[in-house]
Amino acid sequence: MKHQLQHFFKLTGFLLLTALAFACRKDTPFDEDSEQGAKTPSLTVKGLYVLNEGNWGSNKSSLDYYSYDDGKYTRNIFGTANPAVTLGLGDVGNDIKIYGAKMYVVVNGSNKVEILNASNARQVAKLEINNPRYVTFYKNFAYITSYDGYVAMVDTTALSTIKTKIMVGNQPEEMAVVGNKLYVANSGGYNYPNYDRTVSVIDLTNNTEIKKIDVAINLDRLRADQYGDIYVSSRGQMDQSGEYIINPSLFVIDTKTDLIKKDFKIPVSNFSINGDDAYLYSYSYATQKSTYVKLNVKDETIVSNNFITDGTETLIATPYGIEVDPSSGDIFLTDAKDYVSPGTIYCFDKAGKKKFSFTTGDIPAHITFLFK
Repeated sequence: MKHQLQHFFKLTGFLLLTALAFACRKDTPFDEDSEQGAKTPSLTVKGLYVLNEGNWGSNKSSLDYYSYDDGKYTRNIFGTANPAVTLGLGDVGNDIKIYGAKMYVVVNGSNKVEILNASNARQVAKLEINNPRYVTFYKNFAYITSYDGYVAMVDTTALSTIKTKIMVGNQPEEMAVVGNKLYVANSGGYNYPNYDRTVSVIDLTNNTEIKKIDVAINLDRLRADQYGDIYVSSRGQMDQSGEYIINPSLFVIDTKTDLIKKDFKIPVSNFSINGDDAYLYSYSYATQKSTYVKLNVKDETIVSNNFITDGTETLIATPYGIEVDPSSGDIFLTDAKDYVSPGTIYCFDKAGKKKFSFTTGDIPAHITFLFK
């Protein structure tokens, strides 16, 4: 009996310590040396850039700017700032981020990354990468996924050359840095129905892939929260008739163990995380209907099944891009409409009420904030 009681108290103590450790991890924002993770509340937003994809082969990618100071929205500022670039921004703008004083614009169809002055959008350099997809940063390096199956590492001071290529899975998409690890969503998007289903983990101390985490097929969006967890979406798989045979979903990976800790079992087209709040939308091409879900990433629960609270979601035909202002909590959501006409960007306050909207270029897809 004495040994049984000792075992009981040891087990109880272990479970209590485990629970406290988990709670403490979720109560404490993750310390991360990258542009991902917790945002600094003291930063003041000066404006935002909108990257319009433009249809494949149309060479109609464009860059817009919204100024917080005067409320003015200006279209196609790249062409105005760079009149000597005769072909314009290029074909299919796929990602945009600001790091330091420079802005990186990934132009997928043109096989390049335009590196611009973040304050005026003037060209600083151009980097040639075959089939580039997304960009993220760690210390003095930019990491860019290529559908050729690698992550290109580029020195942000040299700019024009690739330092190394880190081989990952098939057709890698989005990335996020947590601590000294880079997480890469591998899609295998060209390989229907034999998609990839892994997240590559790269050790940034030596820039090598150290493992692959098996998650689900055709991975796409990937974000880090402020507690060191990774949220990654799966597009699922359809049959030839357009019916899902494997449903899309959203998964959470604990980067301390690199194990899946939760499957939300909800479809996600795109999402943005700001503090404890995650805003997700999903668009169904079959039904042409959308959902707008809000999550709490601290306790990993669904807060609302519609974060747009004033009924104006009916104005949005085809949601296509989303980001949250880290200082105000305003939600910016873009509408690609019919993919051939100018789109719209909407701003909602953090209570979910529409504040304003502007007409954009064709297929507005990606947003980045410029800070003062």
